[in-house]
Amino acid sequence: MTFTHSNPDRIGFRSLPPYLDLGFTNLIIWNNQLKYRWILSTVSDENVVENLARTINVPETIAKILVGRGIQTFETAREFFRPNLADLHNPFFMHDMEKAVERGVTAVQTREKVAIYGDYDVDGTNSAAMLYLFFKELGANVDYYIPDRFTEGYGISRLGIDRLAEGGISLIITIDCGITAVEQVQYAAERGIDVIICDHHEAGDEIPPAYAVLDPIKPGCNYPFKSLSGCGVGFKMMQGIAGRLGTPDIVWSYLDFVAIAAAADIVPLTGENRLLVTHGLRKLNDSPRPGIRGLLECAGMNSRTLNTSQIVFGIAPRINAAGRMGEANRAVKMLIEDDEIQAFRQAQELETANRERKSIDEETFMEAEQMAQQLLAENEYRFLVIHNGSWHAGVIGIVASRLVERFYLPTVLLTTVDGVAKGSARSIPGFDIYSALKKCEKHIEQFGGHKYAAGLSVLEENIPTLREALNGYAVQQIDSEMLTPELRIDAEIELEEISPRFFKLIKQFAPFGPGNTRPLFMTRNAEIIGYPRMVGKDHLKFRVRHNNTDTGYIEAIGFGMGSRIGELKAGKNVDLAFNIEENEYRGTITKQLRIHDFRSTDDNLKVFTTTVMDSIDETADAALDSPIIVDKASGTIHIPEPVVPNAEEFPKENTIVSHRIETEEFDGRTQ
Repeated sequence: MTFTHSNPDRIGFRSLPPYLDLGFTNLIIWNNQLKYRWILSTVSDENVVENLARTINVPETIAKILVGRGIQTFETAREFFRPNLADLHNPFFMHDMEKAVERGVTAVQTREKVAIYGDYDVDGTNSAAMLYLFFKELGANVDYYIPDRFTEGYGISRLGIDRLAEGGISLIITIDCGITAVEQVQYAAERGIDVIICDHHEAGDEIPPAYAVLDPIKPGCNYPFKSLSGCGVGFKMMQGIAGRLGTPDIVWSYLDFVAIAAAADIVPLTGENRLLVTHGLRKLNDSPRPGIRGLLECAGMNSRTLNTSQIVFGIAPRINAAGRMGEANRAVKMLIEDDEIQAFRQAQELETANRERKSIDEETFMEAEQMAQQLLAENEYRFLVIHNGSWHAGVIGIVASRLVERFYLPTVLLTTVDGVAKGSARSIPGFDIYSALKKCEKHIEQFGGHKYAAGLSVLEENIPTLREALNGYAVQQIDSEMLTPELRIDAEIELEEISPRFFKLIKQFAPFGPGNTRPLFMTRNAEIIGYPRMVGKDHLKFRVRHNNTDTGYIEAIGFGMGSRIGELKAGKNVDLAFNIEENEYRGTITKQLRIHDFRSTDDNLKVFTTTVMDSIDETADAALDSPIIVDKASGTIHIPEPVVPNAEEFPKENTIVSHRIETEEFDGRTQ
């Protein structure tokens, strides 16, 4: 019996929060038949809110949301609204950075053969491309290596080391992997190769004996920000090397890679990540690399302003498809290509792979959904374990996430690889799936992961026993309240508050992601205007206004809510939970409410409250534990130049305006 407690990707999926392979965290989407518990956030000291509102001259509702996110003073508000690269931490605060920089500089100056060893997911391939181009710019003799998902598995492999040794490589720099590769690093040393590890996952009981190990969360590392992506760790090393060589400013041109990795790898968009992603998005929008431009063309997104949601649902799945459906190094080739025509051809190849992946994904989901329904008809399971030996290993993690969306139960999905059942586990808020696997480890050959996502391998004959063991554990741990998904609401507002100034302030909260989610609001007693209608495949479109005012209405859309159209009638009053966002259709941009749930006002909706601490320590675990709502469709929110708001910038009107837009067809290509 062996087990690992680091990145679960070693058997075919990324270390992710639940529900979406490329989602943000703890969300339920496209399953709107489920009823939610609405939980309204409150603050413990209203004086803090009032003081902040006066200090930075914003409405108290905005100040309340900021305080709920740990922003209480003018200085912290300045850092939030105006991220400055000068505020980045010194890279040498990270343990072993001096050794890594010294070794990297030596390799550059002596023209040693260097290999960048990346993982096969977005963070790994994207980071490998970044480091390759950086060392290439410095004049280094550099190459890259991406392991095969199916023949080598996650992380450093002996096969990979042998291939690099045969090519004369004397320095390997790992990115987004390596922190648990003790034996592999020892083997590399035996082959005469030094290893620098750049990783952001949990270390095992023993740190690999590498030349240098860069990982902000490894024991003994006092780096101030613990939630960097793997690419972010590599970028900090680049900062150190560029600074040592007297060319510190060359690193800024690589921030687009950091933005893609941070958004796709679901790290908290707070602190240093928020700063890096903000500036990286500007680079992506101002001067996208040929490969990214090609992907945007293929996805039909080239006319939009790119934001984190579009990275998550548009760019990332296509980059990931390279490794899921074939060789992951295809993604690196595309990302480093400087010829526009060649890059577009490579992007088309990834687009084709992604379409194939989605087709297999859908077929697998339909089969797994039917099997889950059969299991639930036989027993009131609180933990689903589903196996089919013919499923494609590249989509198991994605489908496991979709099953959790569908049934809101922790789920293990397995296929068979080389005679052993291997797969992915995804959970629901409040249930530690890693602990569940640990409790049942006698039935498991190998497992690894964290609270909400894990990977495992099981002997096929042990699957029924494992199913009963995990379900027995879940029955003890999961109560009926945990089976009700939650909506964490930032503030209750009147629709009349959504003035142009208010909306402009909300936009300046971007970039959105874990730890800094798009604010979720609720309003009571909104009146339905006109007749609701279905648009697209299964989306619900309607108009609302407040208090029978004549100041206009606002459009609302509920994606995946078409089946609930019978609950809405003209003149009916409803309570709404929603985000405020921009809708772009045929060149026209309007505001609309993105509805996440609604109830008839006559139902006397019960809203629970929770007190938000005035000071919040944003960590990766905190982000995972905080339920949020994510846009399934690509958003079109423009990311403005971050500025500290002031009264002169915005109109003083505080009334809602009329918004009339054409029917919007949901663009499924950006899923």
